[in-house]
This record gives sequence, structure tokens and C-alpha cells, in this order.
Amino acid sequence: MSNGLARSSVRFRPASFAGTFIALLFGAAVIMACGTMLQTGITATAPPVRYANAPVVVAAKPDIEIIRRSDKKEKTYDRPVSDRARLDAALAQRIAAQPGVAAARADSAFPIQPGPATPGLTGRGYAALGIAGGADTLVEGHAPGDGEVVLDAATAREAHLAPGASLSLVAPGGSGTYRISGLAAPQSAGPTAWFADDTAGRLSGHPGRADAIAVQPREGVSAGDLARRLRDTAATSGASPTGIRVVTGDARGSVEQPSLGYSRTMLTAIGGSFGGTATMTVVFVVVSTIALATGQRAREFALLRAVGATPRQIRRTIATEAMLVAPLAGVLGLIPGVALARWWFDGLSSRGAVPKGVELDVGPLPAFIAVATCLLAALAAGYLAARRPSNLRPGQALGEASVPPARAGVVRTLLGVVAIIGGVVLSVVASTLDGENAANTALGVVMCLLVAIALLGPWVARAAAGVLGLPLRAGVGGASGSLAADNAGANARRLTSVLTPIAMVTAFCGTMLFIQSTVQHATGEQVRAGIRADHVLGSTGPGLPAGIAEQAARTPGVDAAVGLLRTGAVYRSDGKLRSAAALGVSGDPATLPRVLDLGVRTGSLADLARGTDTVAVDTALADKLGLKAGDRASFWLGDGTQAQLTVVATYERGLGFGQLILPRAAVAAHAGVAYDSQVLVADTPGADRTEVAARLAKLPADGPAAAGATAAGATVSGATVSGLTVADRAGYVAQTDRKREAGDWVNSVMAGVLGGFAAITAANTLVMTVLDRRREVALLRLAGATRRQVRGMMRWEALLVAAAGLLLGSVIAWITLVPIARGLARTAPYVPPGTALPLAAAAVALCLTATALPARALLRTRPLGANG
Repeated sequence: MSNGLARSSVRFRPASFAGTFIALLFGAAVIMACGTMLQTGITATAPPVRYANAPVVVAAKPDIEIIRRSDKKEKTYDRPVSDRARLDAALAQRIAAQPGVAAARADSAFPIQPGPATPGLTGRGYAALGIAGGADTLVEGHAPGDGEVVLDAATAREAHLAPGASLSLVAPGGSGTYRISGLAAPQSAGPTAWFADDTAGRLSGHPGRADAIAVQPREGVSAGDLARRLRDTAATSGASPTGIRVVTGDARGSVEQPSLGYSRTMLTAIGGSFGGTATMTVVFVVVSTIALATGQRAREFALLRAVGATPRQIRRTIATEAMLVAPLAGVLGLIPGVALARWWFDGLSSRGAVPKGVELDVGPLPAFIAVATCLLAALAAGYLAARRPSNLRPGQALGEASVPPARAGVVRTLLGVVAIIGGVVLSVVASTLDGENAANTALGVVMCLLVAIALLGPWVARAAAGVLGLPLRAGVGGASGSLAADNAGANARRLTSVLTPIAMVTAFCGTMLFIQSTVQHATGEQVRAGIRADHVLGSTGPGLPAGIAEQAARTPGVDAAVGLLRTGAVYRSDGKLRSAAALGVSGDPATLPRVLDLGVRTGSLADLARGTDTVAVDTALADKLGLKAGDRASFWLGDGTQAQLTVVATYERGLGFGQLILPRAAVAAHAGVAYDSQVLVADTPGADRTEVAARLAKLPADGPAAAGATAAGATVSGATVSGLTVADRAGYVAQTDRKREAGDWVNSVMAGVLGGFAAITAANTLVMTVLDRRREVALLRLAGATRRQVRGMMRWEALLVAAAGLLLGSVIAWITLVPIARGLARTAPYVPPGTALPLAAAAVALCLTATALPARALLRTRPLGANG
């Protein structure tokens, strides 16, 4: 009987299941997209290209690891290094002496500025020639000596260069003019320049260090066997502060793409952390929608009870309906889910957040989880919704079907109170945490408070209708407005089902978007208040070489010039590892306040000149670590090298400029690329700003490497920095904004996914509730109400629902935002009108549209069906 009833209900009343089907379909799509991103993060690999012909590759571990001991247990924590971890290039000689090794070549790469004759080149040491196999061969000339370079033949041909010609090159470690000693075969990796190994180390800014060592086994020795031997050898070598890894197969691609580790962490976080929240949201929405759909059929269940149906038969009927609808909706939802994941992944790739060669991994496991989650949610929701009507006596069931209970049950009320307490407790806890931990609690607070609204819905809806309906009862909107206020107050349960999704849209979008806007606003304020420089030198290429700041300081009309090298560091807090942005400054630290006002609170930035073991720390980080001027602190620099540093100052504007300020000499050898990102220049009093800017635009790129080139017989031609830009203070702010683009886009997409799903749910729920009011509309028409009055009543109800949902969602978002904003930016939340007003307008438009369309359909029916 139950199966037959379920099939008949779905077959002959498809409209009543349309809302459930839509909620399940889009829920499966969201879960599928997040699951696909998570799976991609776990399995992401980049196929080896340069090391494709090197069966074994030795490299530094890309993570810092610590062991925390508590209660006689050990737990390992790790954190990716902020830049590239490198190893001692001399390790290649020790590996080459091992049994079974035919060759071991140290390999490094560094970017060379594009020039008038050449595009941007990749610089390498000549010992690396041959790593890529047959493509790496010298086809003309001889190996480079001091002051010489070998170019790939394709680049030389396009630039009309031949052996014996001179070429001016600008590298991270300096610039100079080099004689072309030979040509190599064209490179699959693009334009390449090979230098003598010592020269390459100096130019890279990382002398004596290598990115990796490519190992060739002897004939008859397998890559796996050799890798196992080398792991034992390298483990005790001490060639890298983070340790050594020996890789084969596809793992070699992770050495070529050091950003792969960060990308995997990011994709895993998107699919895991955000996916978990999205899944809870989907379950929450699906349960609410199915409960609404089941509640709307109370009259049907009451009649079944009256004709002898048992409670078990009714529950089985609902379970069978879920089995008929949920799997189909879940399977169909996989298609838009994959499309969403593809669009999301391609957006990250185009913004450089995912390296080339990584592919989206679409597998069966996310699909199974999406379909299974929707099915289980549908079954649970149906059972919960049918529990009360199936257990009532037939007469009592008929009574409640006609007049629903006015108040929520005791258990539901108690659970709602517990959810409110949980949300408040989480919010209080978040206010005591630092920014990162506080932000992690945001969606938990939102979920607790939304669950509270859903559980206490009748009470909340009745209060909202009573307060917001006062103007309508006072005459605003006429008879239609008064009728809308009375209807909303009398049908609190119906109002709850509509109000909750609107509050969800507002809370989710508001929280995620306004966390982002708060950080952006606070960062911009700090940058605008801190920049004192008259000019900001930048580059459209990979960066500015080390000597530019010194050259700028010697320019007529310049009072001070400070180079900024952006890098990162890792520190230990509460037994875990955290990342911090760091800034290496060149020149005299005493001149730093002339170009940059960091808001120093204690100590003096001039003391950074005392040595490379000094650091200035942002006050928020100093308070977190319990540091003050004069204390010693341990940090891991960009490549994982641990350093004991003396705190010489604390300052306030770390959000805009970095949490750590160090001498450039302390971080340059540990940074990923030893180029300065900007040079800040202050004019002497009375200098003509336009003339100074013109002189700065013509700066030569002379630097430390030029001395080595000149000593070998090459002549310095006064190479200039290609793409050198000279901007004012606003230019620095614009560059800072561009650097946040990928992160901001990710946050916006997450807000859009959750907000879009909640918006679809809200529209779906509104349509379901309006279509369920056929009898009510027919009775109004029989009582003499015109179509215009009924439409007016519906519009005022939609506006009341939108206002209540926006108000509740805004309160939830604000409760969530306050502690997070305090932790992240030490300021109140910043809500830009340009974001808040369109969000509110969209919610209102959604309510009006989702109400007006089904209302017009109802009004086409004749009022004679009032009793049907």
C-alpha cells in the first residue's frame, strides 16, 4: 500500500514535489562542486617537464615541521614555507659519489628582466645543461666563463645575436653586460640563459644553494632502488634546514612547481572547510524544504489516518517518496555541480593560484557523497515531518490539518534556545581569538543562529510580524496592507518557512563579503596613512634588482630611497605553526620613516641597522607572542631557515605592510626571488617632483653582479630596468589591491555559492508557500476581494518577509563580524553601501518576484473552487 501511495502521489501530483526536487538538485550540485575541489586538492599533481628525463630528483622538503608533546603523546604540525625551500648545491657532488649514480646535477632557476634585445629569460647554472635530456646540448661555441653567457639558439636567432656579441642583463642579484660564448639547443621551457655556476649563484641572489638535484642512475639500477639509497644518505646530510626529500615519478612535478603545495592546501581548504559548511547548509535547507512540503500535505495524511492507514504506512509512504525523488534529483544535480567546479577551478588557474599542468579531478566519490547526502537528508526530513501527523489519532489529525498548532513544541523550543546559546558562546570565544582562528568560527556562529531561527521560527515570525506589521495596520498600504499584516501574524509557521532562507542569504553573504571588505578597508587605511614617499618605483617585469634603491638614493633631488623585498616567515604560537607576511628593507633604516610611517609604538626602526639578526614586529603579533623591544624571538624565514632575532621595535600598521620588518640582507638569500617589489622614494624639500620622477625613470640597473662581470673583462653598458614604473602614493595602494585579487575572488565565489544556493531555496520556498494558498485566495475572492487587492496583499507580505529576513540576517552577520573584525583588523566591521544596498535590493526583488509569479497563476482560477 505504501509504495503504491508514494508512486501515485509523485505521478499525479508532480507540482507538490517540484520544490523538493529543486532543493535536492541544487544541493547535490553544491556538494558535488565542493567534493570535486577537495578531491583535486588531495590528488593534485603536476607532470614533470624539465625533470622528465631525470628518474630521481633530490630537493628540500617544502614544509616546516615541529613536534608537540603532551600527555606522553607526540603530534606533528607542519606549515608550508612561504617561499621556496632550497638545499646546499654541494650535495650534488656527494650524491654523484654514491654507488649506482651516473650523474648528479644541481639545478636552479631565476628570472632575468626582459630587455631591448631579448624577452624575459630564465637564468641557470651551466652545470644544469643536460638535465632535460637531448634538448639540453651545446650546439655552438663553448661553455661560459666569468662574464660570459650561453643562450638557447631560438632566443639568439630571434634577437639576431651570435657568439661573441655582448648582451646587457638584469638579474635579482644585479646587472651587467655579458659576452655570448655559445648557443644551446632550443628549450621546451622557453628562453634560457646559462652562466658559469658561481656567476649564476651570485645573479640568483642565492649563492651556494640549489632548487633541486637531478640524478641519473647507472645502467641496471632502478629509480626506486636508487631513491631508497639516497634517502638514507640525504637524511643525515644537513643540506637543507627543512630536510631532504627524494622523489620519483609524478612527484617530480612538485619540485618543478613549488607553488603546488600551496595550491593543494588552498583547494583542500575550499573543498574541505567550505565544503563542510556548504554540506551542512544543504542538509539544513533540504530538511526545511521537505518538512514544508510534508507539512503542506497534513490534510492528506489526516484523511489517510481517517480511512485506516497506520502510522507505519504513512512513514513508509514518505520514505518511498524520498527514494523516488531524491536519487533522480541528486544524479541530475551532478551535472551543474561539475560545471560549477570547472568554472571555479579555471578561475583559480587564470589568476595564478593553481600552477600549470594541474587538472580538475572529477571522480565517483564526490558524486556518491552528493547523492547519498541528499537521499539521507530527504529520508530524515520526511520522517521528522511525518512523525507528529502519523502518531495522532484520526480525529485529532483532521483537526490539526485544518487549524495548525499556534506554538512550537517544547522540544523544538528547547533546542532553539540551545542553538542561540551556542551561537552566543562561539561569538564570545571568537572575540578572544586571533584573526585566523576567529575567522574560522564565523560560519559556525552563522549556522548556530540560523538553526535557532528555524527552530524558534513561530515565535520569531510572530514577533517580526507584530513589529514590522504596525505600519501596515496603521493604514500604510490600505486594505491590502492591513490584510497582509493580519495574515502574517496568523500564519507564523508559514512565515517561518519563508523567512529563514532570506535570513540565510543575508547572513552568509553578509558575513563572507563584509569580512573581506573590513580587511580591505583596514588595509587600505593603513597603507594610505603609512605611505610618506613621493614616488613608488615598480616594474612590469619580475621585480627590481638589488641596486636600484641605492641608485635612486644617489639621484639628484632624492632625500631617501628604501627598497622593499616582500617575503614571508613562519612562527610558532600555541604549539602550532602560523604564517606571517614579512618585508625586507634596504638602505639606512633610519631613513625608513621618511618614506613609510609604520606607527611605531616601542623601540626604534633605526636599530635594524645593528645587524641581520634584528626585527620589528607588528603590535598584534607581538601581543600574541608576548614580545616587547629587546626580546629574542624565533622565526623561520622564507626558505625554512630558522633564525633567532632581536625585537628592536613594535609598530601598528602590520595589516597594510607586513607583520615583520627585517633588514634586506637578512632575508634576500632566503626569499623566493631576490627582486625588490617596490622602491619608496622621498624628495628633498623644494625639489621639483616632476623632474625627479623623470630622472628616476632613467635609472641604470647597476648592481653587485656588474662588478663581477667587469672584472672578467666585460663592460657595463648601463643596462636599464625594463618595465620600470614611477608612480605616486596611489600607485602603491593600487599594487597592494592587485596582490589580493585571487584571495578576494575566492571569498566572493564562496559567498556567491552559498548565497546563490540560499537564494534559490528562498525563491523555491516562496513559490511553494504561495501555491499552497489556493483555498485562501479562493475564499478571499468569494468574499469580494479583487485580483488587485489580492496581489497587493501578496506584495506587502513579500515586503514584510524580506524586511524581517534582512533584519534577522543582518543581526546574525553583525554578531559574527564584530569579534572577527576585532581579531583580524582591530576595528569595527566595515559595511560598504555599494555592497550592502544591492544585497538588500536583491533580497527584496527576489521576494517580490517569487511571490508575484505564482500569485498570478492562482488568480487565474475561478473562486468557485474555494471548497475544493
